[in-house]
Amino acid sequence: MCVVRVLDPGIRVGRVPHPSPFLAWVGILFTFLLLVPAFAQSVPPAPPPAANVEAPPPGPGLVLYRKLTTLGIDARAVYGIRDAALDREDVHITLDDGVIGFLEAVDGRITGAFFEGEGEILVVPPDLAERGSLALFTGAAVLEEKFTSAFFRFNDDTAEQLRPALRPMEDSHGFIAKWERSVRALADSDALRLMTSFLNQQPAGRGDRMLRARVQGPHLGIFDVYFDTLSAEQVAILKFNSSGGVGYYDVLASFMMRSARDGPRRDSSASSMVESAGTLTRLRIRDYKVRVRIEPPHRLDSVAQLEVDVLQGGDRLAFFELSRYLKVREVLAGGKPLEFLQNEALQGSALARRGNDVVAVVFPEPLRAGQRLQLQLSYAGSVLSDAGGGLLYVGARGIWYPNRGMVMANFDLEFRYPADWTLVATGKRVSLSSAGEEQVSRWVSERPIPLAGFNLGQYTVESAKAGEVLVQAYASAGVERTFRAAPPVVIVPPDRHRARPITISPPSPEPARNALAVAEISARSITFFNRLFGPYPYSSLVLSQMPGTASQGWPGLVFLSSYAFLSAEQRHALRLHPPDSLLYDQLMQIHETAHQWWGDLVGWKNYRDQWLVEALANYSAILALEKERPDLCKGLLEYYRAHLLDKNDKGEELAQAGAVTLGLRLSSSHFPDGFDAISYGRGTWLLHMLRHMLRDAARPKPGADPDEVFFRALQKLRQRFEGREMSTRDFQQALEEELPDSLRFERRNSLDWFFQTWVSGTAVPRLELKSVRFVRRPQGATVSFSILQKNAPNELITSVPVYASSARGLVLLGRVFADGPESFFRFPVPAGTRKLVLDPYGTILTRP
Repeated sequence: MCVVRVLDPGIRVGRVPHPSPFLAWVGILFTFLLLVPAFAQSVPPAPPPAANVEAPPPGPGLVLYRKLTTLGIDARAVYGIRDAALDREDVHITLDDGVIGFLEAVDGRITGAFFEGEGEILVVPPDLAERGSLALFTGAAVLEEKFTSAFFRFNDDTAEQLRPALRPMEDSHGFIAKWERSVRALADSDALRLMTSFLNQQPAGRGDRMLRARVQGPHLGIFDVYFDTLSAEQVAILKFNSSGGVGYYDVLASFMMRSARDGPRRDSSASSMVESAGTLTRLRIRDYKVRVRIEPPHRLDSVAQLEVDVLQGGDRLAFFELSRYLKVREVLAGGKPLEFLQNEALQGSALARRGNDVVAVVFPEPLRAGQRLQLQLSYAGSVLSDAGGGLLYVGARGIWYPNRGMVMANFDLEFRYPADWTLVATGKRVSLSSAGEEQVSRWVSERPIPLAGFNLGQYTVESAKAGEVLVQAYASAGVERTFRAAPPVVIVPPDRHRARPITISPPSPEPARNALAVAEISARSITFFNRLFGPYPYSSLVLSQMPGTASQGWPGLVFLSSYAFLSAEQRHALRLHPPDSLLYDQLMQIHETAHQWWGDLVGWKNYRDQWLVEALANYSAILALEKERPDLCKGLLEYYRAHLLDKNDKGEELAQAGAVTLGLRLSSSHFPDGFDAISYGRGTWLLHMLRHMLRDAARPKPGADPDEVFFRALQKLRQRFEGREMSTRDFQQALEEELPDSLRFERRNSLDWFFQTWVSGTAVPRLELKSVRFVRRPQGATVSFSILQKNAPNELITSVPVYASSARGLVLLGRVFADGPESFFRFPVPAGTRKLVLDPYGTILTRP
């Protein structure tokens, strides 16, 4: 269902769903990558990094990189400065009075400066969601902060721009002595980003312009402001915060610059706030051929061959993501060695905090559009973790092959491993053979898939069928070392005077005994989802036991938590919390099975759309359980509602973590579990609301499927975006194509009113009736009333079902649009109506 990122002490990014995309965001923030690994499990500490491999002599790329990371203040370039300004679209910085020292030039270019004195920064977010996000962290919807010191990094003519405001300094030694150490410590964080400006040709259109400001102010302390034209969201505000002794790097706001917003409408899915370095290098991997030797319990040795298309030429620098525990030995292009950088500037605690690395590959000349590259990367290291109980897995920081994000590609994977282990992987197994004391298995994707994975264990296997689809559950005889043990049972003899109480330890769980039941649950789910969304996209589904509490759904392969392999009696003996019992009792497994459609077959375009595949998978699981276990489904929705209203130690409700469209940003120092609560909880409620809005508005004929319109929209999405990525806007458009007249606010064939105020909002309102007045006449009865929306912003628009209550029960009168704090209505009611009832079946996310 989700993945818990377990980081080293001091840094945390919270919980993350489903395997995440490439989180490099090299375009504006290399330090962000130090804090955000790509995917990880809830695991014991990972093994130590691989032993150092002798590095080749430094090439020109590495020489340039080292220059950019070791800069100090140029003693000849320290000046007084007064009445200077740096304006970058929405970012306004003034340097009122102080001292500025420019960094040493690199190849004749000045790339940074340090300022001490009086300054001010102003950033006004352009929309309510970003203003709300900023206000959560700062208490204000606008960033207007004075500062006393600032470190600037840039790739343009900033130094020349400031020259008219500079004044000579007689003595710069004190300034340099005070700030030199800080400057050198900060210099490495933007080095890779600056390398792209030195080595790559400027892209057409908005060019390549970047400014980073790390400032220290009296109110917010130290924070970062970024402006970068190579990022899809060119303006970002970030800050280190701590909570409960854990550090977070909070994204306070992130948005497109003014000229991009005011230009021709761009799909927000163009790329991501935490975007792939693909925006910089314009490469797309079409085929992987990976050969792996596994040496349990920790080591992996691999050669990965990549076939890469150059979509846009002019670049010499390409980025790939790989676990920091895997050390690259060699990179070849067409059989010729290429220069590469990995872990070059990271030492000590910086390296310890690191999740996945960026491996930067330097080409000797600019790439050409239309060119097809044959790359080969050789690497090895201790990336596996041994959880005990015969369970191995790619551990705490787990990109095990060179990756550039969740982009559809073909995979051909070959694994060599000891004969007493069983390996399962994404794709279809096309061969299995023995070679001495090793097994060799080969797995080939049946269609392009967004990512590949494998799992290794000492498993037994049980099988079930969903039509022609083979479903296999691989489980071990035992559980991992860290598995929560059931408390002992104390038996008190009848005659207490003659015998002492007996303490009996319950037997250890045996997941293998329940493997068949696990396989059958997913087989039934596949049959159900086939009817709703179209055919299952692969020939088989493998469910393999995964240590810890989290699960992941990969194409044709589900890593399923050990807890989901337990029987109901075993889970009861563990005395799990009620929400956990609900989670492991089929929901988690069906959720991950639904990811085969939503997340694997149909992907998401960027971090703002990731909520959609999580909500679709989760709501699909609820639909699968709804007929047989309606009370369970109702209980889940009530749990999500209650959880959204939980408060943190600051008195802030979880619902205020932000809109679903903030994605990974929702997990923050204020709300460590914000992504789960919003993407799963609120996201599931949003789909539930849409489903019932369409059901009520369509008024299906007796005997017809009441949800036909809703499911028809989902089937369209599957057909249109099979093997592609969809956006929230795409989802909205599919619904609008089926929109009944009664859901057209102000007669417009649009759901903007819902997506702008509910999807992009955070409200959980309380609905109340006011001034209800019945008028009964011979020709019929009418009612007039008002609907109040409390605890809600003024712009909230809600489609509210209104029912008439009489001796014969409840009758749906229709849906009305509650627009703002108070809305007035009048319409006829059936004879015998005693009172009005708003949303009696709980189809709206409201406060109790």
